[in-house]
Amino acid sequence: MLYYWLDSPGGGDTIIFNEVFHICVFSKALLSRLLEKIPQNGLTNGERRRILSTDELNSPGYIVPAELRQQVTLTTLDRIYNWSRRNSVWPMMFGLACCAIEMICTAAARYDFARFGFEVMRPSPRQADVMIVSGTVTKKMIPQIVRLYNQMAEPRYVIAMGACASGGGPFKEGYNVVAGVDKFVPVDVYIPGCPPTPQALLNGLITLQEKIDKESLKTVRWYQKDPVLDIPVPVLGPDLVDPRRYAEIKAHNAMLAEQAAAISQEPKDENPA
Repeated sequence: MLYYWLDSPGGGDTIIFNEVFHICVFSKALLSRLLEKIPQNGLTNGERRRILSTDELNSPGYIVPAELRQQVTLTTLDRIYNWSRRNSVWPMMFGLACCAIEMICTAAARYDFARFGFEVMRPSPRQADVMIVSGTVTKKMIPQIVRLYNQMAEPRYVIAMGACASGGGPFKEGYNVVAGVDKFVPVDVYIPGCPPTPQALLNGLITLQEKIDKESLKTVRWYQKDPVLDIPVPVLGPDLVDPRRYAEIKAHNAMLAEQAAAISQEPKDENPA
């Protein structure tokens, strides 16, 4: 069995996680033996302990005693946390246009993205980890997409699949099409193509896994003190209005009103030539 260790937040003994995430105490004697294997180089025990909690724990410079190599491996909390998440990313089960057919094909037996931990497609946003925007995003559909994104729990990710979701595609100048879903929700991975092949979608999913591998508990937004605010749902009227631009729209309307008032107050020439 492999054990993963990290410093206890409250100090004292170091604790470890086994592979089924049961917590037990890692003896100070064993920790001391591990610390002895790290070159001193003028470092205190506390500094050497911090070295063991960096992202380079698995490099050859840190030696585990021979008698423990079959039972102990060194890693970081970030790595074991990201390892568990990257292999259980559940997509939301919905599609918008022709790209959705390619997404369905990727989930079927020939390509089978279950091999990478994406097999559980959830029809509920509250149980999904990643939104694959697969197809043309119309102004009528974007309010529903934003609403579904807000209902997803953190950590959540978005993949823009295909040219339409990424930038509007061949319909970019259309009166009813949004020129890219990233105008309203943050996108983590863009997949080019019209439509992308199943291989391209698999590559995008693997790219998302690589991004998850690089995340840290110290910097991810869902562990910060500030709350993660919902994105205002766009309003569909005569045209699509983003509530985040209300202040800009009001300022622009006020400027137009001032210009109109200034024009109306200009003296008129009663005797035109």
